[in-house]
Amino acid sequence: MSEWKTAITDDKDGGGRIRGYKIEELIGGRSFAETAWLLLRGELPEKNQAALFDAMLVAVADHGIAVPSATAARIVASGGNSVNAAVSAGVLAAGDFHGGAIEGCMRMLAAAAQAPGDAKTVATEVVEQTEAAGIRILGYGHKIFEIDPRTTRLFALARELGINGKHMAIAEEVARALSARKGRPLPLNVDGAIAALLLETGFPPETGKAVFLIGRIAGICAHVVEERSREKPFRRLGEDEYRYDGPPPRDLPSK
Repeated sequence: MSEWKTAITDDKDGGGRIRGYKIEELIGGRSFAETAWLLLRGELPEKNQAALFDAMLVAVADHGIAVPSATAARIVASGGNSVNAAVSAGVLAAGDFHGGAIEGCMRMLAAAAQAPGDAKTVATEVVEQTEAAGIRILGYGHKIFEIDPRTTRLFALARELGINGKHMAIAEEVARALSARKGRPLPLNVDGAIAALLLETGFPPETGKAVFLIGRIAGICAHVVEERSREKPFRRLGEDEYRYDGPPPRDLPSK
């Protein structure tokens, strides 16, 4: 087998080192959020970056039982499967429309930030071009919120911490332009907000889904533990929760 290489963790040096730092020194010396940043980025974050990254992870920790990751995890747990199997199902349920919007929005904002013009001009062009191409802009709109309170808090915290750049400005202007064009509120949701903030703190787009999963897996685990500890096994839909819409009863024709 060919040689495997990693620049993340050296397990051959006593207790091990993450990106060169002794694990026993990181224990109690840095938070989980800072260590996750270190694992992904290779360097420790500045204090303001660490505080904002921790807030991002909190923002995506859970969003109730009705979202795909929680529902999938609980259904698999209800079938009598192990914790790791149920949690894996929840992770697999996170896709382009559930958590994965962060990466897509990051790519859009990163490209937009390279365009000439102020944030409002660039945002208007983004909305016009994507609509003409029939492309959905990820990171905007919400089934419940007209203004996503998580976005409001994250952006306020970022500015308190001195983080307030072009990606944030474009993200906000896209929400305004998109809402005006559609004639209804299409807010910057938590995925879009995190996309902008990850770019402001130097993360590449390919880390978007990973950051979502680092935060959300805590919530998925909680749903699995709760399902296994207090719910009856074998969940199934009630008869009032589904309907058949196929062919009516019919006789099988003779051969």
